[in-house]
Amino acid sequence: MELFSFLLIIPIFYLLFKIWNWINNVRDQQCYILDYQCYKPSDDRMVGTEFCGEVIKRNKNLGLNEYKFLLKAIVSSGIGEQTYAPRIMFSGREESPKLEDGILEMEEFFHDSIEKVLSRAGISPQEIDLLVVNVSMLSTVPSLCSRIINHYKMRPDIKSFNLTGMGCSASLISLDIVRNVFKSYKNKFALLVTSESLSPNWYAGNDRSMILSNCLFRSGGCAVLLTNNKSLKHRAMFKLKCLVRTHHGAKDESYGCCIQREDDKGRMGFHLSKSLPKAATRSFVDNLRAITPKILPVRELVRFMAVSLLKKWNVVRHGSSHKGASQGPIKAGVNFKSGVDHFCIHTGGKAVIDGIGISLDLTEYDLEPARMTLHRFGNTSASSLWYVLAYMEAKKRLKKGDKVLMISFGAGFKCNSCLWEVVRDLGDGNVWKDEIYMYPPKTLVNPYMEKFGWIQYEDPSTFNPGD
Repeated sequence: MELFSFLLIIPIFYLLFKIWNWINNVRDQQCYILDYQCYKPSDDRMVGTEFCGEVIKRNKNLGLNEYKFLLKAIVSSGIGEQTYAPRIMFSGREESPKLEDGILEMEEFFHDSIEKVLSRAGISPQEIDLLVVNVSMLSTVPSLCSRIINHYKMRPDIKSFNLTGMGCSASLISLDIVRNVFKSYKNKFALLVTSESLSPNWYAGNDRSMILSNCLFRSGGCAVLLTNNKSLKHRAMFKLKCLVRTHHGAKDESYGCCIQREDDKGRMGFHLSKSLPKAATRSFVDNLRAITPKILPVRELVRFMAVSLLKKWNVVRHGSSHKGASQGPIKAGVNFKSGVDHFCIHTGGKAVIDGIGISLDLTEYDLEPARMTLHRFGNTSASSLWYVLAYMEAKKRLKKGDKVLMISFGAGFKCNSCLWEVVRDLGDGNVWKDEIYMYPPKTLVNPYMEKFGWIQYEDPSTFNPGD
């Protein structure tokens, strides 16, 4: 009898051991943000209304119609006059950039943000096990990763990934790399560096689909320190819950809506087609379809299914398909606030923020961080999500246990999203620390129309840009 009991206990203990080992491994695979630092360039790189006018005037390929188009675009963009541009713009060499201009622009950001985040966390560069850098429109040899490794004298066994061409959604792609590496290695530190190089990518032609990017993009960047060491959980700021990536590159319309190419005169630029909103909507819907079951409670999913079935039954019964309804942004029909407390939206433009707000049925309070980031820093490409997150932190919105949904879009066409859980109450302020008291301002209207509105009334036959 004792032998029988002993033999019975062995598999039970073995099963318990396997369960404990599985739980322990899962805990070691968690991804935590220890700290992050957004980049705030010096004030001598700030782009005001007067300076914007000077830069546009320097382009001799623009005529009155292009001036009117640019004025309309910048006035409705949601961008203020405290954003930043690369130094090449202030020396008047934007049409003849050198390789070193792009490199120096990136190094200025690297040396500021990386040093700040590592110093604040008390981590030396030699402790970094994984380095992921994403800068879409600058590819150098040696890579930007190698430049960082050389400058900080990092270990020879460091694992490095240098991403280019990923567009504004590259931050979450880099995060996905970190997450997957963390599944295979325990107790590691990762440094995620995200930015965009504007110096070599100014468009000097007059194609409207390509000069638009000159209005929207601004300088910025962010360095993020991550770990999967569970003993450091008490120091962490955020814990990654899930991440979903959607890629519509197989669709020709989506692939070509946001692409780097030459115009008919051979000038390189970034083309934004009229099909971009449609491509963004399609990828956004597919991404939501994948991430929704992962982030919302069961009761909300059941409610949504019941309401959807009831609507379909009513359509079949009454024959009402609402074909005559106006075609606006598609509403998700799901209450995302049942599982999400804060929405960190890519600052691709005012229309992008408005569209997501309507689709997810968000309030102005929910959209405020994205709107203020767009107004203060502009579209800083892949790093924009972290400025939005920093705004929430500076406003002391982020409390322990809160859930933050990040949503980004990028060329390809891609929509990526992830959900973070706030590990402890936050309120440092990051890049917003010294000026958060000024936001939101009384108005987001920029002064471009007041300064240059006279262009709308000019006669093409008598117009002289030099006057």
